[in-house]
Amino acid sequence: MEADAAASPHPGAPEPRALGTPSTIGSLLCRIRGKVFTWDILKTVVLGQLLSLCICGTAITSQYLAEKYKVNTPMLQSFINYCLLLLIYTGMLAFRSGNENLIDVLKRKWWKYILLGLADVEANYLIVRAYQYTTLTSVQLLDCFGIPVLMALSWFILRARYRVIHFVAVFVCLLGVGTMVGADILAGRDDSSGSDILIGDILVLLGASLYAVSNVCEEYIVKKLSRQEFLGMVGLFGTIISGIQLLIVEYKDIASIKWDWKIALLFVAFALCMFCLYSFMPLVIKVTSATSVNLGILTADLYSLFFGLFLFNYKFSGLYILSFTVIMVGFILYCSAPTRTAEPAESSIPPVTIIGIDNLGLKLEESGLPDSHSAVL
Repeated sequence: MEADAAASPHPGAPEPRALGTPSTIGSLLCRIRGKVFTWDILKTVVLGQLLSLCICGTAITSQYLAEKYKVNTPMLQSFINYCLLLLIYTGMLAFRSGNENLIDVLKRKWWKYILLGLADVEANYLIVRAYQYTTLTSVQLLDCFGIPVLMALSWFILRARYRVIHFVAVFVCLLGVGTMVGADILAGRDDSSGSDILIGDILVLLGASLYAVSNVCEEYIVKKLSRQEFLGMVGLFGTIISGIQLLIVEYKDIASIKWDWKIALLFVAFALCMFCLYSFMPLVIKVTSATSVNLGILTADLYSLFFGLFLFNYKFSGLYILSFTVIMVGFILYCSAPTRTAEPAESSIPPVTIIGIDNLGLKLEESGLPDSHSAVL
């Protein structure tokens, strides 16, 4: 009896569960499932892949123009997209009433939007131009440089505060990109036709950095101001800047195009895909963040590769499936945990709040706050 009493000093207390028992593992899996497999994360993943498909559409149409019709006019293609943004969104700003109409916005912030338009136009141009100097592998790898730049800018400008899981998720996504590049090399898609590797690599790094600047500005404007203002101003100044630049650098290429209905259709398809990308990306960024969107669209190259199997006779590799899976795992990991936003020092609000700028739906779900808080963003 004494031995039994020593073994169980509190007879009525429940016995502790041993670590690794089926019940403990089951509860852990349920907890993970509740964190990862939610409607908000599913919606974020689906929206991110729709953006990837838009980018895939621009890549396929550009490749058709370049390979089958010998048309290399990236600035003209971007110019058409900016013109569509100008017609739709700048027109919407022009008919606004109050102090948010086109004239008032230009009076107060014209120089800021000139810089934003310049960053956006040159980011598109530099990445495309880099293909003439360096290899596909270099572009795919160095283009990921924009993600750490974006995270750093978000830290200082948007005051985003990341957790360990976010850095792990980014590493997993970049590992997936590395797998994709390895598959390209094994499939023979990594040509060595670059004329000056160093110049090409520098162009990619500059383009990726400008993309990061543009995306951070986009997130700030979309969450603090409005989507229409961002798209309207980018459409206005993007049209002006790209129009001037194409007259300087592409007028000979444009004059040499032998127009027919197939080439015109490819230009229209490219412009529509790019217009959809620009129109929908602010909607996705508003409910997530620029960083999570950029992680999600890493799959765009893979969609292009899958379509290329049928359109351009690419060689298939099982590593492409593995790469897609790894990137999606990293993307879901990133979205599974909300970031936090540090408040200014002079604010009476505690230094770190639970309402961050990333994965807004997850924050509201976890904190139980009403949706009205999302209007602040």
